Parts: sequence; C-alpha cells; structure tokens
Amino acid sequence: MTPVRHVLGTLGRATFLALVLGFFALPLLWLASAPFDAHPSITASVPDFTLANFRALLDNPYALGSLRNSLIQACGSAALVVTLAALAAYALSRARVPGRDALLYVLLLLSSVVTGTAAMVPLFELATRLNLIDTHLGVVLTLSGGLLPAAIFILKDFMDATPTSYEESARVFGASPGQVLRHVVIPLVRPGLATIAVWAVANVWGSFLQPFILLRDPDKAPGAVILYTLYTEGGAPRLDVISAFSLLYSLPVVVMYVFVSRRYGFRFHGGIKR
Repeated sequence: MTPVRHVLGTLGRATFLALVLGFFALPLLWLASAPFDAHPSITASVPDFTLANFRALLDNPYALGSLRNSLIQACGSAALVVTLAALAAYALSRARVPGRDALLYVLLLLSSVVTGTAAMVPLFELATRLNLIDTHLGVVLTLSGGLLPAAIFILKDFMDATPTSYEESARVFGASPGQVLRHVVIPLVRPGLATIAVWAVANVWGSFLQPFILLRDPDKAPGAVILYTLYTEGGAPRLDVISAFSLLYSLPVVVMYVFVSRRYGFRFHGGIKR
C-alpha cells in the first residue's frame, strides 16, 4: 500500500468514526444543554443560560415525587430479582436434574416471547384479584417476574465458573448450606450480582406500560409515567420542563452505572482471579 493510499484510508476511517460518534452524541449534547437554555428547541445549541427550567419543574406537584417512586420500584425490583435469581441459579448450577438446561432455555424463550406487554391483561386481572392495583408492590412483582428468567440465565454462568472445591472445603469444616451460599458463593459472584442489579434497575427505571396500567394515584406514578404528562393542554411538549426533568431522571442510573463499573468493572465471570 502506498503512503498516500494509507493516509487516505486513515482519514476516511477517522471521518467515518467522527460522523458516527457525532450522530450518537447529539442527543447527549441536547440533554446536557437544553435544561439550562432559556429557549430550548429540538436542536442542540449553545444555551442562553438560565435555571428557570428547574424552577418550573419544582412547580409541578408530581415531578420530584415521581423520582422517589421510581427509586422505590427500581430498588425493590432489583433486590427481589437479585435474591431470587441467585438462589435459582445456584440450584440449577449445582443440582444434576434431567432436563435442567432445557428448562432454563425454555424459561428464557418464554420470557422473550411472552413479554409484559403481551401478558398485561392476565397480569392486570391477577393484580386485581390480589388487591395489588395502585400499589408499589404490584409494580415490583410484575416487573420482577419478567426479568427473572434472563437474570437466572446470566447468573448461572457466574455460578458455573465458581469452583465447587471451595464449597466442599466449607462443608468439611461444618458449614451449613446457607452458610456456604452466604459466605462462599455470594462473595465469588458479586460482579454478576452487581451486573444483574444494574440491569434490573435500568429496566425498571425506564418501564412505562406496567406502572401506567397498574397505578391509579399520580402520587405513586414513576418518572417514566410523569414524563408523558409534561405537555400543554393542546398536546405541545414543554421542552423547558421536559429537558430539566430528563436530566434529573437520567442522572441516578448514570451515577449507579459509573459506581458499579468502577467497583467491579462488569467482569463477565466469577470472582476468582484469572
């Protein structure tokens, strides 16, 4: 390859990558600039700096409360998913049951085909009979049920990667099954648990349909639902309030992702050094 052709190829690749990065960076630039713009529009531009958008957001009686509701539902679902998925993945990893892998793949397939949207009618009927309508618990249980199969599938790989010799040594010294799980297995698969926790929080944080259908009281609605109410009576979006709320709404998930990434690095294997 001639030097000229090499230089042209390098410039072409650099230009292509710059265009792709710019395409994906524009929404982030808008999210960072529009909340501080006195006259935000759908284009990213240098903002006419103001904090009035956040003051307008404070005037909304449901905006800040919806972030608290999102936190309750996301953390509750993540705790339930991580706990149940860890127990189920450990059992499936250690128990030699005929058809174990087939069962796991069937659960994963059904969770992908029969989504929460497709199952919303029977879920609503079930929540009504159990008096879970208009409760955070109903939302948490509904969303957790949809996330569990995939969480079990992911965590089983982490469980399979942990040596059983550690557990056998603990049993020799008289550890009970619960102690083995709590003091030996769980510390080894903490990166997997952190990954599942972040994944569950991100899914619940952005969920709209289930909370919208199951919750009647706007004081219990999460941010994803309240975001769709930030329009004028004529249906025009209030970009000043929407941009400020979008920034506040995205910050908790970004902070959580950065913290967990720095702490565990999202290693897709167990806690054993390799």
